[in-house]
Amino acid sequence: MEKKEMLQILETDDFGFIDSIFQSAYETKLEYTGNKVYFRGIIEFSNLCTKDCFYCGIRKSNVSLKRFSMTQDEIIEAALFADKSGYGSIVLQSGERTDEEFVSFIEQLIETIKQRTNNRLGITLSLGEQAADIFKRWHSAGAHRYLLRIETSNKKLYEHLHPDDHSYDKRLNCLDVLRDIGYQVGTGVMIGLPYQTNDDLANDILFFEKHDIDMIGMGPYIVHNDTPLAKSVTFDPQKNFLLGLKMIALARLHLKDINIASTTALQALDARGREEGLKAGANIIMPNITPVKYRNFYRLYEGKPCLDENASLCQSCLDERIQSIGEKIGYSQWGDSPHFFKRTGKMPKTD
Repeated sequence: MEKKEMLQILETDDFGFIDSIFQSAYETKLEYTGNKVYFRGIIEFSNLCTKDCFYCGIRKSNVSLKRFSMTQDEIIEAALFADKSGYGSIVLQSGERTDEEFVSFIEQLIETIKQRTNNRLGITLSLGEQAADIFKRWHSAGAHRYLLRIETSNKKLYEHLHPDDHSYDKRLNCLDVLRDIGYQVGTGVMIGLPYQTNDDLANDILFFEKHDIDMIGMGPYIVHNDTPLAKSVTFDPQKNFLLGLKMIALARLHLKDINIASTTALQALDARGREEGLKAGANIIMPNITPVKYRNFYRLYEGKPCLDENASLCQSCLDERIQSIGEKIGYSQWGDSPHFFKRTGKMPKTD
């Protein structure tokens, strides 16, 4: 797609036209990634963070937040639930830390999960910016995907969202390092940010293409009241929800064979948000398998759904939701990005 076509879609209020775009994106998904939805059981194991991003509920300056870190046994128990439930893959996510204690903890955790599941579970990490040697250690331990969201490809907007000690260029470099090491590389943006334009969003899609991204996790921006950004925003949930669906469709139409997550943020704005994301071209769902007692303390934004729903109920609910739109679930499969194998020439794991 050309940029002017993307802008036309982002700007239109013609719901007939929008529906036709979603249908085209869904048909493109079927052609390039099939009608299977792959689960990534997400374990949000710690809200300790050294970063102070102006939009994030677990930023280090949020003194009203109760901090927690799950033990290794608790994390492994959640991972074993994912394995037993046929999720195929997990995501280990936390606030950002770079100290050796944390790095070694993650390294040992990956190795233990791989051993305890006989290498059945795929492992995605979402642990922020790290030095190249740390990325290598975790990859060698058995992690094979890494999600590092750029949040916006507009450097000036990025700087507006972060304190002065954050570096847009450093974040870009991390994506390049991850690719060179051999990870399947994921990134994404927030959609509907203050000061963000439709031109920015179209450029985000082109950014994904330029950096040869394998998987995308992006969703509508949702306010967290304990953040500086909340003080300067007029929040329009319906507008942000529709923009989120449009961006999924644009990513699918333009990039074809990547993995795209239908994120929890969509469900926070609409009860059937994740299903609508799948119908707009997404093929990944990330059910929360964090123990319920910790979930309320890992809220990056307000209104996060499923805070009191245990992992078993969540699985049953997702089963029904996905089957209701005619999709199948790729149980016990990693569901790796076809784009990764195309760009590397590697062969996919036989599930």
